[in-house]
Amino acid sequence: MIALLSGTVAVRRGDHVVVDCGGVGYRAAVSAETLRHVPGVGREVVLHTHLIARDDALHLYAFSTEEERELFLMLLGVQSVGPKVALAVLSGGPPRELLAALAAGDTGRLRAAPGVGKRTAERIVAELREKVGVTMPEQVIRITRRDDPRSLAREGLLELGYSAQEADAMLDGVSGERAEELISDALKGVRR
Repeated sequence: MIALLSGTVAVRRGDHVVVDCGGVGYRAAVSAETLRHVPGVGREVVLHTHLIARDDALHLYAFSTEEERELFLMLLGVQSVGPKVALAVLSGGPPRELLAALAAGDTGRLRAAPGVGKRTAERIVAELREKVGVTMPEQVIRITRRDDPRSLAREGLLELGYSAQEADAMLDGVSGERAEELISDALKGVRR
């Protein structure tokens, strides 16, 4: 298994990169999100990878962060989601935005990816909503025992990577009885 590439960028295209690692060039498919973090040709790069071996070929996929690679693997576990669709979903933005969409049940964010229809988006949300909390606890909303849903919602937004000021601004004017509702409405407000 090839888990990491560390070397010089030899080729940088819209859907793949080639990394020269000690004289051997590894071609790896990448999401648009990862490509934003890959420096220009001739510069050093470190990418986290996943290798898929098929009967007729070896396919290498590269990611700028371990979190993105883990999301890719989780997406592959969803029925009818292959590597191409998984990369398309990841191309929509940073991993924290995808995690927020999953937490909010936002199928619209997923349907914006090429190749993802309504059923596939609903399946992704249904299958990954709970898994995300187990696999990446530092990235998702943790529900703790407290009485105030607004405090829980604020903590959830902080866990998603928003600053305290951003979380407070997002929750200003949102209503709901449960923390999940508050977070969902706050995240929908950000997209508007």
